[in-house]
Amino acid sequence: MNCIIIDDELHCIKTLTNQLECWFPEVKILAPCNESPKAYALIQKYKPDFIFLDIEMPLLNGFDLLAKFDPLDFDVIFTTAYDSYAVKAIKYSALDYLLKPVDREDLTFAIEKIKNKQSSISQPQVQMAIAVHNKQVPGTIALPTMDGLTFASVNDIVHCMAEGSYTRMYMLDRSEILLSRTLGDVEELLADYPFFRIHHSSLVNLKQVKKYNHTDGGKAVMSNGNSLKLARTRKTDFLNVFARF
Repeated sequence: MNCIIIDDELHCIKTLTNQLECWFPEVKILAPCNESPKAYALIQKYKPDFIFLDIEMPLLNGFDLLAKFDPLDFDVIFTTAYDSYAVKAIKYSALDYLLKPVDREDLTFAIEKIKNKQSSISQPQVQMAIAVHNKQVPGTIALPTMDGLTFASVNDIVHCMAEGSYTRMYMLDRSEILLSRTLGDVEELLADYPFFRIHHSSLVNLKQVKKYNHTDGGKAVMSNGNSLKLARTRKTDFLNVFARF
C-alpha cells in the first residue's frame, strides 16, 4: 500500500508519518509534500494507491488539487484541523476524512477501508465537494443525482421526502429530483437555509409553507398543494420557528 502525505504543516506530516510507521508498517510513504502546487507532479510521478490530503492549504486547497485529475485513479483520505464548511462538503460527498489530531481508531478505520477496497473517489464527488465548499453560486446548490449533479435554486425547493437511502425533492415548477443521499444528508446540506424537519420523513422549506392545518394532528400545506403530516413531537418547535420566521 503506497501513499503520499500532502500537508502544508511539516509537523502534521511528521506526526502522521510516525503513526503510520508505528501502527501500519505495510503502508509505504512514497513522498511527503508540504507545498500543494508540487503535489500534482508527485502524484503523477509515483502513482500512489492513496493519498492523505490536507484541505486548507495556501495557493491550492485539497479540493482544487483533486479537480486537476480526471479520472481519479487513487483513493483519498482527507485530513483537516477545521470542523468547518469544508467538513460539511466532505460528509455530503461521502468522502473519507480524519479530523486532526488524528487518533489511532479513526486512522485504523480509514486504512482498513482502503485495504478492503471500500473506499473510492470519483470526479462527481469532487465536484460536489467543491460546489458545497465554495458556495459557488449564492442561493444555488449542487445536488447529487444518479446521473451526476443537478444545480438548483434553494428557493425553488418546496419540500423533500425520504425514500429509504434516497431523497425525493419536490420543486416549485412541480418537477421532482431523486437524490442519491439520505434525508439526513440533505437536511445537513440545507442547514444554512430556512428548512425545517417536520417529520422523520419530511423536510420543508419554510418559505414555501402556505398554511398550517391543525386538524388530523397537524399538517403543513405547501405551495405546491401537498399536505404534509407534522410529527406530534415537532409541532411546538415548528410553530415557534415558523412564528419567528
